[in-house]
Amino acid sequence: MVKNLLKQRRYLLTLLAFLASISLTNVACRAQSGAPKIVATFLPIYMFTRAVAGEEARVEILIPPGVEVHDYQARPGNVRTVALADVLVMNGLGMEEFLEGLVANAGNRRLKEIDASTGIEPLKDDEDDHEDDHEDDHEDDQDHEDDHDDDHEDDHDHDDDHDDDHEDDHDDHEDDHDGHDHAEGNPHVWLDPVLAQQQVANIRDGLIAADPVNAQTYRDNAEAYLRQLQKIDREFERSQLGGCRFITFHDAYPYLAKRYGLQQMAVVELPEDNITPRDVQRVLAAAREFKVKALLSDSVEDRRIQQIAKQVGVPVKILDPIESGPADPQYYFQAMRQNRQTLETVCR
Repeated sequence: MVKNLLKQRRYLLTLLAFLASISLTNVACRAQSGAPKIVATFLPIYMFTRAVAGEEARVEILIPPGVEVHDYQARPGNVRTVALADVLVMNGLGMEEFLEGLVANAGNRRLKEIDASTGIEPLKDDEDDHEDDHEDDHEDDQDHEDDHDDDHEDDHDHDDDHDDDHEDDHDDHEDDHDGHDHAEGNPHVWLDPVLAQQQVANIRDGLIAADPVNAQTYRDNAEAYLRQLQKIDREFERSQLGGCRFITFHDAYPYLAKRYGLQQMAVVELPEDNITPRDVQRVLAAAREFKVKALLSDSVEDRRIQQIAKQVGVPVKILDPIESGPADPQYYFQAMRQNRQTLETVCR
């Protein structure tokens, strides 16, 4: 009897020791992985978030660099990523239209969302400097085409139908492309180094609210990154780019233009596939009117833009919207300095 009691006692003690060891292991694991899991939507937001989080959190990017954000369709893997996240950081201003459905499908009740553009007054489409001139370009082009058609009406009646087909195709392309109707305003605020500072501050405050234990680390990291953004701002100011006129193929730069007094005179939207003679004529008319020294594009490898540049007789220069490239927070400064140098080249 006594032996049985002793055996039971030893068994209970062993069991308690085992349970205690399991509990301690779990506590240790939680301590090691206690940093919040953060998901940032796309490259510039990832850069800013990673800069603020430092080593205190795991930061994952939702949309791989180089993938078009405006028309992105969420994938099953994105749902799993958000379902396991503690914090979701977004640009906002309608940039990530897919997010509402994605977050709903993830069903993550503990998820904290940070809108990096909170408090930023967006530029509406009718505030962009290029709008009136761009419309004038269209009207001038159309007048030119009308005169041209009148002069050759007898000889080229069949061309009228051909041109109409091209115009219909082109209009269809523009409906698709004007491509990024920004109902909440233009979302490309990260390309203004001053507004980028506000985005970093919003991310800092959001992470502090989500993870107050590491608040001081987030403050310190944010302060270091903000100093770099302030330096970039001063460099642009010293460049004295005010009054510079430029045309581009991506409506990503109105905040940059407004900040430093540039004039984004035209945004020339192109069809996804083959360009038409009218596309070339539009760019040619804009380039002549504004006396530009180069065409500003996201990529020099775009065959459509190279084709137009050859006919217009000006080179293609890169103006980087920072939606692709290395996922290193320091790449933002490299890209913005290159953008400044590009603008200095084409504006002087």
